[in-house]
Amino acid sequence: MNATRPFLLSLVLAPALAFGQSNCGNAPAIGLGTHVSPALDGTPSATQCIGGQSGSAARWYQFTAPASMSVTVSSYVEGIPTVDTRLNVFAGTCGSLACIGGDDDTGPGYTSIYSFNAVAGTTYLFVWDSFWTANGFTFTVLETVIPPPPGNMVLFTSTTIPGAGGIQGAVDMNDDGKDDAVMPGSASFNVAYQGNGGAYNVVNYPTTNADNTASWSFAVGDWDSNGHRDLLYGGGSGATFMSANADGSQYTEWSPPNYIFCQRTNFVDLDNDGNLDAFTCHDVDANVGFMNNGAGLLTFTQGGYGTTCGNYGSIFTDINNDGSMDLFVAKCGCDPLDLLMLNNGTGTYSNVAPGLGLADGHQSWSSAWGDFDNDSDMDVLIGASSGVVHKLMRNNGDGIFVAATAGSGMDSFTGQSIEWTAHDFNNDGWIDIMGGGAIHYNNGDWTFGHDVAAPANHCIGDFNSDGFLDVGRSSGYYLNEGNGNNWIVVKPQGTISNRDAIGARVTITSALGTQIRDIKSGDGFRYMSFIGAHFGLGEDTQVDQMSIRWPNGDIEIIKNPAINTTHVVVQGTFTGVAEAASESFGLYPNPAHDRITLTGTASNAQVEVMDTAGKLVLSGRLLNGSISIGALQAGAYVARVTDAGIARAARFMVK
Repeated sequence: MNATRPFLLSLVLAPALAFGQSNCGNAPAIGLGTHVSPALDGTPSATQCIGGQSGSAARWYQFTAPASMSVTVSSYVEGIPTVDTRLNVFAGTCGSLACIGGDDDTGPGYTSIYSFNAVAGTTYLFVWDSFWTANGFTFTVLETVIPPPPGNMVLFTSTTIPGAGGIQGAVDMNDDGKDDAVMPGSASFNVAYQGNGGAYNVVNYPTTNADNTASWSFAVGDWDSNGHRDLLYGGGSGATFMSANADGSQYTEWSPPNYIFCQRTNFVDLDNDGNLDAFTCHDVDANVGFMNNGAGLLTFTQGGYGTTCGNYGSIFTDINNDGSMDLFVAKCGCDPLDLLMLNNGTGTYSNVAPGLGLADGHQSWSSAWGDFDNDSDMDVLIGASSGVVHKLMRNNGDGIFVAATAGSGMDSFTGQSIEWTAHDFNNDGWIDIMGGGAIHYNNGDWTFGHDVAAPANHCIGDFNSDGFLDVGRSSGYYLNEGNGNNWIVVKPQGTISNRDAIGARVTITSALGTQIRDIKSGDGFRYMSFIGAHFGLGEDTQVDQMSIRWPNGDIEIIKNPAINTTHVVVQGTFTGVAEAASESFGLYPNPAHDRITLTGTASNAQVEVMDTAGKLVLSGRLLNGSISIGALQAGAYVARVTDAGIARAARFMVK
């Protein structure tokens, strides 16, 4: 593994008391490190780099760059109480100050964080003023060095889809196992359906005029489980649903009258009743859910998913491994404290972020959730949308989080963006992070190497069906050139659960260990990525076992599924998979002629037999472990039994 990562140079560990003087001409010199400023009582600058009036007092410091470098000045220092500060950075002389920049309130607790490229030998003036408060505080001046790209990165090639424009989604819209490009609109929307060999066919769907366009976010999900995926637009005045008819040929627009300043939108089963609901963050009020009654009606509800404003980036994933999808909201604006809303399993949620160290106040529009250490629970990177505060947290099991930022490479990475997501881009079996203008490759040891030449974050999907995740763009995608690593993709379809199986957890085991993925609709901030579970396998040539924990709690175990292929798994049928079993479960003879015997299950268990299309062709009870299959035609079948809530199946041939 390549563990190269950003690092800090010349960090002074012990804070130095920096007695800033009363004016520009007496500003003391400081270097890289941590400094303590006393109360602000000097003369403010007559020039403001960030607008507005000056405070009535200030403190001045001068810094001379020892070399050309990227410098970050920050009044946010982890573990030290915050103060509401404002910073201006100047070059030039006291009689002729030239603005470099500055900051006000982008860090947690209204702290200031500003980065700039300093030129060797040039002196810069840092001016902290008392516009908000004259209290003393601690600040840092640090150099950030971006290392060379990691050795395990993949390359991307810009690819155009003819006739496409305004792509915001990468979703399989016709259930052929291939991700399509989705382009929401106003009076119509387009879908570029993926064919073979990278070919696409663009189809336009006229609609009644959308009251709200997908100006802020876009989500996709089959909320009415009719076999055709629906669209959800999040706009500045409200939400708009585009719902498919019975054959997917037409879409009906519905916009509830309620005012919602929509930010991130999602489809999710909020109350675990088997029906897919919808959710939207509200920028200026409490968050909103649309409850699905299972009979074609969505009902507006508000207040149970975060009751204050400033809600930006929502993502649903199972934080504590209890089978229910929990909600994390990355926040900024009027109430910047992030939320972690724990799902109690019956439709009510409780904010547990403060007790877990996740109630941060830095500016963040989204977060990246994934099992970064492959220990079967979800970890998180809360990425900065301004400032440079990225927070990496390790889930220590059962939803207990431990700080993992220090030394990870994310602690000194200065890139910012509103989009942060987590996927395995190089198929090495370790989930990477995308955001801040880079892909951060997971080295498997809680360090990340940065490829700053990677495409900007967008919708993520496999636009050419080669098993490597590509990155969307407005008129096409960035093709992942891949490598020699193996992979497996699982696209579950619910029957008892919602048809998109949103809320399911897919787990695989191979020589690399165990990997998990949660099926979700809507991550990052704006875009809609693929619905399914993508796993990189590195050099592993076999998956020992794949399991799906469906949203209703059923667990299906599939043994030795084929790799380098996509499995469409219909709940309860095992269509398209090779075999499912416990270690003792089995079937003989195979091929069979008139009877089969099943081992590793009750000798009188109920058994169902499906053909390769998933159609039930035989149902009965075992007699001394066996059942007659004499009525079946020659061909391939799957025998399935359910015992103690766990489904097991085995494929067999009739000759």
